[in-house]
Amino acid sequence: MFTIRRVEEKDQAAMLEITREVGVFTQADVECMDELLQTYLYQPDNHDYTFGAACDEQDRVLGYVCFGPTPLTEGTYDIYWLAVSKAAQGQGVGSALFLWIEPQVRALGGRLLVLETSGTPEYEPARRMYQRLGYTGRVAVPDFYRPGDDLVIFSKPLR
Repeated sequence: MFTIRRVEEKDQAAMLEITREVGVFTQADVECMDELLQTYLYQPDNHDYTFGAACDEQDRVLGYVCFGPTPLTEGTYDIYWLAVSKAAQGQGVGSALFLWIEPQVRALGGRLLVLETSGTPEYEPARRMYQRLGYTGRVAVPDFYRPGDDLVIFSKPLR
């Protein structure tokens, strides 16, 4: 069993470890996530990013998500990061984190959630999860991240 709560300073090391251990993110990706996390934790007046953590009974982080408003849009929110520890994958943690986001975004006046992901085979389980949760793959940009690594954009209207 797990609960979902807002990320706290004590979660930083575990979140960085999860980001590294899942095996799909580059070192630049890890540094980018850490930069967003630092903004969230240490610039409380900055409302660009919100982080949530799924935690076990001992309050250990099993996975996390980051979302925020998309600049220059009306009611569109991006899901910037989602990562679940290898040990907790396949247990509903990722799905629960998505379900945690949706009412929060609605309460903020959000009408659309958007996420960008890789088209490589390593990301296939994540893409299947997005589709199960009602997200639709809208656009693919070939070779976006690097040769052979397409960008796939998913979205879900919030009704």
